[in-house]
Amino acid sequence: MGELRESKKRETRERISDVATALFFERGFDAVTVDEIAAAARVSKVTVFNYFPHKEDLHLDRNEDVQRLLRQAIATRPEGQSPVTALHRLAHELSASKHPFARIDRQTAGWWRVVAASPSLKARARELGDEAVEALAQELSGPEPTGPARLLAGMVILTWRTAFAEAFHVFERGGSAKKVSAAFLALIDRGFAALAAMED
Repeated sequence: MGELRESKKRETRERISDVATALFFERGFDAVTVDEIAAAARVSKVTVFNYFPHKEDLHLDRNEDVQRLLRQAIATRPEGQSPVTALHRLAHELSASKHPFARIDRQTAGWWRVVAASPSLKARARELGDEAVEALAQELSGPEPTGPARLLAGMVILTWRTAFAEAFHVFERGGSAKKVSAAFLALIDRGFAALAAMED
């Protein structure tokens, strides 16, 4: 029974998110109201906020997935492998598998255009980035992260964000999928080379 309930919750959350994303793509984030999203998803406004505490979270709804991937990469790394090496490897694996967190194509580029056009989305994205840094720092050094762990975690998130932004710019200038991927991985590799030196 509990399994069925959780499955229905996941379906409802995904439906709300999908409906919201389609409306944001069509009209822009700031032009769409939560009431309109609720009506289109056939749920109440209260239900929307039960799943997404902020309107911005309807679009920026993958933060927990990002943190889970980072945690798993660190927790499951081979004995003797450093956390930085594990995260560097994760970036390459996600790029090779064309995961949304490591690729820019028409769909992901459209998603980022919605973010770029909305001051409130950009502000919320910065907040979520700070949360990701803190969570990663805790993975690296425990519940009370050290200064070096916070610095390392901040550099990891900054490296990923910068690599993504560069890949987006290459895509917007008409670059091929190969060039877009190369731009992403080039900055990933440069950033993680610096991180490896910091870790040492």
